[in-house]
Amino acid sequence: MVSQTKPTDLSTWRGKAALYSKGIAMGLGDSVPGISGGTIAVISNIYDELVFSIRAFDARLLLLISQGQLAAGWKHINGNFLLVLALGILTGLLVSANTVLYLLENQFEALMAFFLGLVLASVAILARETHILHLHNGAALLAGVGTTLLVAQLDPVVGAELSYGYLFLCGLLAISAMILPGLSGAFILILLGAYEAMLTALTQFQWLTIIVFMAGCGIGIIAFSRLLASLLLRFRNICYGYICGMLLGSLPVLWPWQQAVSFYEDSDGHQQALQSVNVWPLNYTELTGQSPQLFWVALCFVLGGAAVLLLRWLFSGRY
Repeated sequence: MVSQTKPTDLSTWRGKAALYSKGIAMGLGDSVPGISGGTIAVISNIYDELVFSIRAFDARLLLLISQGQLAAGWKHINGNFLLVLALGILTGLLVSANTVLYLLENQFEALMAFFLGLVLASVAILARETHILHLHNGAALLAGVGTTLLVAQLDPVVGAELSYGYLFLCGLLAISAMILPGLSGAFILILLGAYEAMLTALTQFQWLTIIVFMAGCGIGIIAFSRLLASLLLRFRNICYGYICGMLLGSLPVLWPWQQAVSFYEDSDGHQQALQSVNVWPLNYTELTGQSPQLFWVALCFVLGGAAVLLLRWLFSGRY
């Protein structure tokens, strides 16, 4: 059985720094198509605590606030945990708006290889803890694979009208993906045609756009976390079997060698890849004119897997 995670110890600066670093990693992960902040939360052993903390935004919280019991309300929602994590996520998103975009454009193969190793190592650990060979857990795994592959086959929206109402909807849908391991919030934004607009809003500090989008995120995550918390309480191993499947289903998106097959024109008039197909590294140079960088890809793949083991050792004491 997947073990229940212990509450994060925030009594020391080391505990706060560790949680803040997890938030940064979640923010970085959410900005990369194919990676989910939920994936990072699972790897760093805070997924359950995150879901149940968000779920605590309920009627009891409103009652405590109405009675003036603000300290009790803060404790009810595990406020210190959420605040430190949220600051880390925001930092990661701001950093990623420039750093990760640079790596995606200039070191795509190595970056994808790192995440590929990271996700594969995570699946191996979760599958062992979940007893994936049990019938119900195995069926959940297959369903998770199917869900992610189905979403990946959807055609991205190009030229969508980005009204504030539409941006609110984008936030609501993207946050639901961000909290699910294997479904990338960035990829959902690409499907909805809002990915570039939100990156531009972050880098240029377009506060109204950011606030509307975040409002959608807030409503979406509170509603969706209640469903997730209920499922985790009743069907824990089946849920983690499904999560393993979603992670496995995301692997094709993380394949380091991809060839763009369709494009769109961004706001600066530059051609950007819209859809890609995976190719073998031996054919990569012929098809794309770029080096497959086999050594660096292999190295980053190993580093990604090692990062998971290091995180599990640092944050759970299991390795």
